[in-house]
Amino acid sequence: MNTIKINETPIRTSRNFKINNITINAPEIPEKINEFQNVQITTQSTNCEETVENLPFTYGIGAEQEAEITKLTNNKISIKTDKKENIKIIYTFDEQNKYLINNIEFNLKEDANIIIEYRTNTEKECYHNGKIKVIANDNANVNVTIVNFLNIASTHLEAVENEIKNSANVHYTVMDFGGKYSVTNYYSNLIGEKAENEINTVYLGAKDQVKDINYIAELRGTKTKMNMELQGALKDESKKNFKGTIDFKKGSKKAKGTENEACMLLSDKAKSLALPMLLCTEEDVDGEHSTSSGKADEKELFYIMSRGLSRNEAIKLIVKAKFYDLIEKVNDEKLKQEVIEEIDRRLD
Repeated sequence: MNTIKINETPIRTSRNFKINNITINAPEIPEKINEFQNVQITTQSTNCEETVENLPFTYGIGAEQEAEITKLTNNKISIKTDKKENIKIIYTFDEQNKYLINNIEFNLKEDANIIIEYRTNTEKECYHNGKIKVIANDNANVNVTIVNFLNIASTHLEAVENEIKNSANVHYTVMDFGGKYSVTNYYSNLIGEKAENEINTVYLGAKDQVKDINYIAELRGTKTKMNMELQGALKDESKKNFKGTIDFKKGSKKAKGTENEACMLLSDKAKSLALPMLLCTEEDVDGEHSTSSGKADEKELFYIMSRGLSRNEAIKLIVKAKFYDLIEKVNDEKLKQEVIEEIDRRLD
């Protein structure tokens, strides 16, 4: 095992909070890995290239992971288009494809709907370390859905970076279920006037899973908007760290940023930490943040159970009700149903 400290907050807080970064035991990666074979790419008309710019990310998971991607990438996808697109990328891990180090870039001049899925056809430990870069040019409307269905033994490290230009709108929906460790670093640079970004996340932890979620947005253009919305549930001995930062930079007059995170604790041993931050060097901006965690309401549980459902069935119903609005944002009906079934399965 390789012990690594990753996913630093952009502004350090007191060590007592134990949330500035996370230390995990990642598997040792061979010095040479084969090309990842189990990838399915569906597009309408765009050619997918293997040439990516691979520029360093502003934040990212960590320097060691960035270097690993530069050196060992076994899947590269670059999509540049000036046409409306529907793009789906599915990665499936198995006995012969246990390591995925991927680098994906999208340069979009028109509207796009993008879906990226990670799946496993093995119970063995798998490893993913990847980067996703999205450039949304002027007036582009982009929807990105990322679904993590990995098994509970795997490591999932993902850095996402967005560059959002004038009047472009980028909306993310993230469903984060898999991985012993699931670590996400998400950064948006809202540089254009009236640029908008929204990220909606559902996470679910069970057994000894660890979720470390680090969302950062820098608002630079006038009248920009950023919204972070997260709903999660933790059972058994699972843990979650949420770090959300909205930074109003000079020049972002009349910008608005909100971040809301709520976690339902389904066990006395589950742990939830949250650090929402608002930073500001500009006047005439509007920023809001909130975070909460707590157990399921016993009165609500009693009411549902009085209708003939077991306690576990009642908890499933409450969790799915909390997640409902965000699940509805998944822009694929078949995938949406699969997400609901996955929640049921992981809450058993």
